[in-house]
Amino acid sequence: MVYFTRDLSPEGLQKIYKRVSGNIKGKVGIKLHTGEKNGPNIIPREWVKHLVQEELPDVSIIETNTYYEGDRYTTEAHRETLKVNGWTFCPVDIMDEEGTAMLPVKDGKWFTEMSVGNHMLNYDSMVTLTHFKGHTMGGFGGSNKNIGIGCADGRIGKAMIHTAEGSDNMWSIAEEELMERIAESTKATIDFFGKQVTYVNVLRNMSVSCDCEGCAAAPVVTPNIGIVASVDILAADQASVDLVYALKEEDHKDLVERMETRHGLRQLSYMKELQMGNDRYILIDIDNDDTRICPKEAVKDVKPFEG
Repeated sequence: MVYFTRDLSPEGLQKIYKRVSGNIKGKVGIKLHTGEKNGPNIIPREWVKHLVQEELPDVSIIETNTYYEGDRYTTEAHRETLKVNGWTFCPVDIMDEEGTAMLPVKDGKWFTEMSVGNHMLNYDSMVTLTHFKGHTMGGFGGSNKNIGIGCADGRIGKAMIHTAEGSDNMWSIAEEELMERIAESTKATIDFFGKQVTYVNVLRNMSVSCDCEGCAAAPVVTPNIGIVASVDILAADQASVDLVYALKEEDHKDLVERMETRHGLRQLSYMKELQMGNDRYILIDIDNDDTRICPKEAVKDVKPFEG
């Protein structure tokens, strides 16, 4: 099951989260991309604040430092960026602040284990709250990218994903191999949490650029669609991609080109090969009495982006 709402608001986010929150218990972390300083496209802080206050009062936002030098490269700089971007209404745990831990990667092609921020081991459940958008290297950033890159620690795990051993080029892994490495990293994390992890993708302000590009992100030209949620990571990302493809060609051409030229769809097929979820799903429209719909029905009234 994948739930869908067109209600892009704090209330819409809360409503759809409640559909997929049944296994979330104990100490909970929200895995969120908090963005570079003043990033224009991240999930609005007031939406997340509302969700925290209404549904997850004891939660922490969980993040890791970046592999590239920038506003979130060190813990000190990262904490300053969090303040600038307004992530001050609940604790933020930079999971690799005090070190790393290795999690096993079952049936991986590239890894037998993945390095993550060691604070992850303190959590019982994870809510994966993702701004779905394009990505310079990954084609698109959904739940898989949010976890696979975002939970790997900034020095070891992210290097394992991005850099060929012995290479002087930190971005030497590209295209389909990169998608596979991201998915294997994700698998390490979701296997750790088992059933106590859930996935919410917000399809809004979808630049072809990731939020890691901050104010330098390419202008948004793709229409806003809505929010999807599932307890199945592959179904959530597959539905998000399908909803983008279901838009009119003139509305989705830039984002689709970004996905395809970076071999981003390999994320989906490799997650299926790793048995991380299902690419066949039922889309449930929670705005209309839980009607079963197809992606084209979901986006039939979407208006072109007017930036």
